[in-house]
Amino acid sequence: MAMTENLFKGSLLIAKPYLGDPNFERGVILLCEYNGQGSFGFVLNQVTDLFLGDVLDDTIYQDIPLHLGGPVEKNTLHFIHRKPDLIPGGAEIMPNVFWGGDFDQVKTLLNINTLKADDVRFFIGYSGWGGGQIEDELSQNSWIITQTTSDFLFTTPPANFWREILKNMGGEYRSIAHYPIDPTLN
Repeated sequence: MAMTENLFKGSLLIAKPYLGDPNFERGVILLCEYNGQGSFGFVLNQVTDLFLGDVLDDTIYQDIPLHLGGPVEKNTLHFIHRKPDLIPGGAEIMPNVFWGGDFDQVKTLLNINTLKADDVRFFIGYSGWGGGQIEDELSQNSWIITQTTSDFLFTTPPANFWREILKNMGGEYRSIAHYPIDPTLN
């Protein structure tokens, strides 16, 4: 299927402005897995009011924000990072972006200020699709597929992520980036 030829682990799914699902309103999802059995990833641009230290028994000295990774299993904690030299055990998702790893090491590195907030993102919950589901959504023209770099992923403020990734894509996507949240108010 031609529309999925650019869809693979490490791809970004960008919600079109008229997707109609409040879980993914102007969402950008990093796919961490994509295969015939299904797909999963994390919404990169939905920040909660919580910090990492709010959900752990351990003390975390940095205020590291928690993102809402998606509507599935919101009682789980996940992380991505770009420091494989410091955090062993992660799975590479795309160049210089890793999912998971030694969580005790992450907590230590955060507390001694060796790991910075722009090197790691934490998520509660995740986004998931069963086999063929993401392909169905793509055939309904609900998502835009693209790729990015680890620098863009970790340093772009979440509030600007949807708009900036579309603007960077240029062409028709630059126009979509300016689509109003509620077009009936125009």
